[in-house]
Amino acid sequence: MRGLIGRSLTAAAALAMSTAFAHAAPNVEVLHWWTSGSEAAALNVLKQDLQKEGIGWKDMPIAGGGGGNAMTVLRARVTSGNPPTAAQMLGYDILDWAKLGVLGNLNNVAEAGNWDKVVPKAIQKFSKYDGHWIAVPVDVHSTNWVWGNKHLLDSLGIAQPKTWDEFIAAMAKVKASGKIALAMGGQPWQEATAFDGVVLSVGGPDFYKKAFYDLDQATLSGPQMVEAFKRLEQLRGFVDPNFSGRDWNLATAMVINGKAAFQMMGDWAKGEFLHADKKPMVDFECFRTPGSQGVVTFNSDQFVMFKVGKDKQASQDAMAKAVMSKSFQVAFNTVKGSVPARTDVADTQFDACGKMAMAQLKSADEHGTLLGSMAQGHAAPAAVKNAEYDVVSAAFNGQYTPEQAAKELAKAIKLAQQS
Repeated sequence: MRGLIGRSLTAAAALAMSTAFAHAAPNVEVLHWWTSGSEAAALNVLKQDLQKEGIGWKDMPIAGGGGGNAMTVLRARVTSGNPPTAAQMLGYDILDWAKLGVLGNLNNVAEAGNWDKVVPKAIQKFSKYDGHWIAVPVDVHSTNWVWGNKHLLDSLGIAQPKTWDEFIAAMAKVKASGKIALAMGGQPWQEATAFDGVVLSVGGPDFYKKAFYDLDQATLSGPQMVEAFKRLEQLRGFVDPNFSGRDWNLATAMVINGKAAFQMMGDWAKGEFLHADKKPMVDFECFRTPGSQGVVTFNSDQFVMFKVGKDKQASQDAMAKAVMSKSFQVAFNTVKGSVPARTDVADTQFDACGKMAMAQLKSADEHGTLLGSMAQGHAAPAAVKNAEYDVVSAAFNGQYTPEQAAKELAKAIKLAQQS
């Protein structure tokens, strides 16, 4: 799943840079949380692209799939007066940093690259602040996916489920066979990621927006949300007893190795299948959470650029340009499991799941069903997201009945808004 860019070092200037910077183009330090095998492989694509431009790379990985640990390190760096040149970031975290006035301005690079026309407006919401480009979208991930081990499913005669009831019946059949039906990691962000699709399966995009965008109290505590928590409770019955604290990629490995049949996870999971030399529609299946078809709940990894001196601006601009190039967007996202952040990229080099995801992204963008993921901090600010995490995780772990969970969700969000 995610990275930072910080202290400048001396490096040879990129050939593409102006002669004004020819003797002082700094390197970039990148702090990120892309530490799984597929993520590291995808990040290496960017390292190689920048090296071609004469820009060095200092790696600073911070483990933790949700990015919380990386954000803690970032705050310490900025507070100490040593902000990075750029930082990998998600959703409302980007806007929170923009409000502090510490981010740079990428308008010149954006205008030259025509970013306004090729990046979906829903993504631009987190790339721009006060009319200025402050971040570069690296990818578009989506959360309402289900991944299945095709060999295991075929051996049990299980067809791809299209409805929620079919999905539950499929998992029941897997469980009866002695296999694990649903691979999960017991971490709040993972449970919330599954909940993205669950909520959509109950009430579709309008219900999702009213609950997680508008934060409407009646919707949050109402009968449809109670039903969503009932479905979350159903999922809990198909998880193995050792799920607590498991990292997401270890849950993905359970599906890859045939130990489990399904995983409800963002499409960064696909990167793990590809890294294990598995082929879509041959070794594994990809499909939207049954009942959520037609909607794409997204998150977009972005490199946020901090204010830097003119001596460092050249490398910063070169990095932004490299990230938004069509060649990089293809090379990176075919490895990462995500899709390009620009809509004018051909799908010819993408696998079957990638082609499907690109077509669905375009359709959702056109029909207004490209929605920021609650679980990935693209629906509401961090305080609200964290409140949602607490309640969803508690409900998944049996601390609330579905009725109690809906009431607690509304209460927790109201308190978060007041804080």
